Amino acid sequence: MNQQLEFILSHHKAFSILAGFLLDCLLGDPHCFPHPVRLMGSFISFLEKRLNKSSDSARIQRIKGFFLVFLLTSTGFLIPYAILFVCRLVNPILFLAVETVMCYQCLAARSLFSESMKVYHQLKKGNVEGARFAVSMIVGRDTDVLDETGIAKAAVETVAENTSDGVIAPLFFMALFGASGGMLYKAINTMDSMIAYKNERYRNFGFFAAKLDDFANLIPARLCALLMIFSTFILAIFPVKPRFHPINSIKIFLRDRYKHASPNSAQSESVCAGALGIQLAGDTVYDGVVEKKDFIGDKTREIEYEDIFCANVLMYAATVLALGMCL
Repeated sequence: MNQQLEFILSHHKAFSILAGFLLDCLLGDPHCFPHPVRLMGSFISFLEKRLNKSSDSARIQRIKGFFLVFLLTSTGFLIPYAILFVCRLVNPILFLAVETVMCYQCLAARSLFSESMKVYHQLKKGNVEGARFAVSMIVGRDTDVLDETGIAKAAVETVAENTSDGVIAPLFFMALFGASGGMLYKAINTMDSMIAYKNERYRNFGFFAAKLDDFANLIPARLCALLMIFSTFILAIFPVKPRFHPINSIKIFLRDRYKHASPNSAQSESVCAGALGIQLAGDTVYDGVVEKKDFIGDKTREIEYEDIFCANVLMYAATVLALGMCL
């Protein structure tokens, strides 16, 4: 028993990542269970309201934004690290259990699948209003203007983009730095989702948050795209509809991977668009204002609700490959 425990402890990162992934597959993200990302979000909101003043100059706003980024990244890494350090001193089994829970909380594969499949089921039933409500829970765009095709496209884009942000990137950071690294990434990603907008309020205050998120995702986004491409070659073997197109996924990836305001977001979206033979992105409405965007992929056919399921299959295939690399 001691030898087995010593072996697990010597490979604790691999054990905790695998166990955390299995927990995510089983449990997802129960709303009744306290989640560190919600705590991070509350902390960011608390600081932003007190630091971000429209009366400040652009330079002062950036300095204050940098302070928030420094504070969140420091606490996002050091607090989990300190907790794990104490747990290891107290009891090795407690350490493994806590590290496993932390790794589980860094992953969002099951949550992404569950929320996007709510859209799938509503569209399958022909309930457009229900589908609009379901997709509004996972996207930031105006959903009341979307038809069935637009709803399906929004869901597919969310799955494709968050395959990197919600799954592959956390796995990458956990493989390098353990559960504390995963929490550090979640802090960076949460700041990006809350204060890194290019509007009047956040253009300067969220400047460093946006740049740090771009830097943090530089390798994971491209790794995610490559894993998704490799997955399409595996998935193309199976007789499912719509079919996966591995060669086209490479073609669209090479052509469209930078057709996004972010240098990282279109990496995985372009692979998904090419693999399914659909067209993603394009003009999007936010708060009643149309935001011009390039199209990603070729419109060889209309997007269907089945594409939401296929995007999730691609997400899980890439996740399993990433998990194997991490281990």
